[in-house]
Amino acid sequence: MRILFAAGGTGGHINPALAIATAVKEHHPEAEILFAGTPWGMEARFVPQANFDFAPIKVRGIERSFKPKAIKSNIKAVWYLMSADRRARQIIKKFNPDVVVGTGGYVSGPVVRAAAKMGIKTLIHEQNAFPGVTTKLLARDVDVILVAFKEAIPRISTNARVLEVGNPVRQEFLFAEKEKSREELGIDKDKTVILSCGGSLGAKAINLAMCEVLEKNKDAKNLIHIHATGHFGSLWMPDELRKNGVNIDNNPNLRVMEYIDKMPNYLAACDLIITRSGAITLSEIQVQGKAAVLIPSPNVTENHQFHNAMVLANADAAVVIEEKDLSGKLLCKTIEDLTANKERLKEMGKNAAAISKSDANNLIYNELMALYRRK
Repeated sequence: MRILFAAGGTGGHINPALAIATAVKEHHPEAEILFAGTPWGMEARFVPQANFDFAPIKVRGIERSFKPKAIKSNIKAVWYLMSADRRARQIIKKFNPDVVVGTGGYVSGPVVRAAAKMGIKTLIHEQNAFPGVTTKLLARDVDVILVAFKEAIPRISTNARVLEVGNPVRQEFLFAEKEKSREELGIDKDKTVILSCGGSLGAKAINLAMCEVLEKNKDAKNLIHIHATGHFGSLWMPDELRKNGVNIDNNPNLRVMEYIDKMPNYLAACDLIITRSGAITLSEIQVQGKAAVLIPSPNVTENHQFHNAMVLANADAAVVIEEKDLSGKLLCKTIEDLTANKERLKEMGKNAAAISKSDANNLIYNELMALYRRK
């Protein structure tokens, strides 16, 4: 059995593909798996680290700007697009896959489309509630479309089989336990724990608002606040907090760090998470059954993070604050209202768990194998 994955651009596209590939390997150690991705994207690093073979293909998106730098980039993008189909066919012919799986990013387009034209079985997985451009363009060509949210289904025009399966989630998130995680992390089991982050690079708007929140919570007796600044936030935020009298070096109530390495444990340990609303992040929140304050990134295609966040908000599992409305004052008030009512936090967590797809990995694996048997 040979499976070719096409994924790239962001962790939100790459991690689901890696999770599916890992599930295939668990059931079929003999399976041959190859990833196609851009040589400059995160996939070029993540895929080899996960011990999967990698085939580079140059694809780049069009920038919506007339600045000289954007124009230069767009010229390259058009050039890459012209050669992408040839390179995709070259990869496919050499590897000879039984099934081709696309999980998003510009690289999925030429690879999955070429496979479909060559008569190879194809499957795509859409992580967001609002389908991306690549999914919409491929919908007419593929055999199976798997979606994470049922809200995506009416937004896709296709004759293919469409099924809601959720997002594949790493095993660590499925099995991390609250009490055990708190013990491992040295967190008091009786305190309310807030976890906040804005991504690996750091979201400036969230960090600015969080400065006010952390200043307010610095002396809270029954509260522990853990915040990840991200890379860019780490360059200024700790100094800004210290300047405002916030002791982040030796404060039992606050933990400020650049990046959270043990995210499954920290998520399990918290009572409330404040973060962006990327599809995979929300799936992790749901399987852990956590209350959330979601601040969708406005800098994404078709505002899909807002649509993702509203799925949880409509289930009464999250409070959504759009970035244009975000302020330290509003965030402080929202946190104060939620943490003052532990039963409310528990109810929101239960609502999140109720709409989770904890068996997403198996559902996707089963669909993939059914398609493989039809080849």
